[in-house]
Amino acid sequence: MSNQFDLAVIGAGAAGMMCAAVASQRGKRVVLIDHATRLAEKIRISGGGRCNFTNLHAGPNNFLSENPHFCKSALSRYTPQDFLSLMKRYQIAWHEKHKGQLFCDDSAEDIIRMLKAECDAGNVDWRMGSKVDEVQKQEQGGFLLQTSAGIIRAAQVVIACGGLSIPKIGATDFAHKVARQFGLKIIEPRPALVPLTFDAKAWEPFVPLSGISLEVDIETGEKKSRTVFREDLLFTHRGLSGPAVLQISSFWEPGKAIRINLLPEVDVAEDLVGNKSTIKKNLANHLSQYLPARLVDGLLTAHGFAGDARVADMQDKRLRLLGEKLNRWELIPNGSEGYRKAEVTRGGVDTRELSQQSMMANKVPGLYFIGEAVDVTGWLGGYNFQWAWASGTAAGLAI
Repeated sequence: MSNQFDLAVIGAGAAGMMCAAVASQRGKRVVLIDHATRLAEKIRISGGGRCNFTNLHAGPNNFLSENPHFCKSALSRYTPQDFLSLMKRYQIAWHEKHKGQLFCDDSAEDIIRMLKAECDAGNVDWRMGSKVDEVQKQEQGGFLLQTSAGIIRAAQVVIACGGLSIPKIGATDFAHKVARQFGLKIIEPRPALVPLTFDAKAWEPFVPLSGISLEVDIETGEKKSRTVFREDLLFTHRGLSGPAVLQISSFWEPGKAIRINLLPEVDVAEDLVGNKSTIKKNLANHLSQYLPARLVDGLLTAHGFAGDARVADMQDKRLRLLGEKLNRWELIPNGSEGYRKAEVTRGGVDTRELSQQSMMANKVPGLYFIGEAVDVTGWLGGYNFQWAWASGTAAGLAI
């Protein structure tokens, strides 16, 4: 078995396979190394097993980074349409589900098989179940990799082993360790696209609402830093989840509030006060025309309102307070469900250390970082896979 390559890619996930396929099909001798024995587990479990593989609207504004302009180059050179063209060659059927989110009609396995076939077309050498213990830069040029399957030498190395999210499928901090080893700055990693939690005692009144889902406006931040999403919210035993919360979690800063408009299309205070004299129903029955009855009962109780009170008998001040609770419910999470439930990792290798054209480390020629290892984090909805395809292609073309 040869141990000499033009390129070693560490991490056989979305970004790693894309990079290996592109580089190998350009004539480079490529080895693809992963400590897992099963290929691309994160692709396999994504999108409920159907892989939300990109988003039609993917662009720089859908990504978070300390250096927000960095992602523009790669994203502009490899677009969602480029990936769809690749899928067309493999006759993989897909559909748009919601807000530009694209999913496989059949299974995420179709994407994995396609990427493996693309690697095989370039005669990529697979080293699955091989752990990389050390990456050493050689004085005479190139790199030496100490692996559980022996020494591998490569002229260039791509780190594509992701972030810290979902450790049960093998996520580690290897990419960050290598970056630090070579003196590259790391933007502090943290869970992103993750459910938010609340103090158990404070959340106790809302525990009975677990399982209820509804579309809301959710926001965090102030003035120029204010971010708003309209998505579905899900109540859980420990806090809040659903697409709305996963989206806002990437922008939420610990100790800060999130604000939820449970009725984005209704000004509750104006409705209650303005129509007070004509509303014959009690408070709970009136609000149940807008919200699920169980949610109405739970929210009224939690916020100290009597559901059987007649709207016509209530003070305007109380009705406006209720309107505020429903249209601008402010809560301060005490944390999140952490990496075990996070879909991605925010932070990672500081992009100011990398070339936006090639993804190569400026001060370590021949060493590249791509995908989730880098401080580029997409919104929920296929954006992170598009970054994997785009950054992987950028590096693959630059090798």
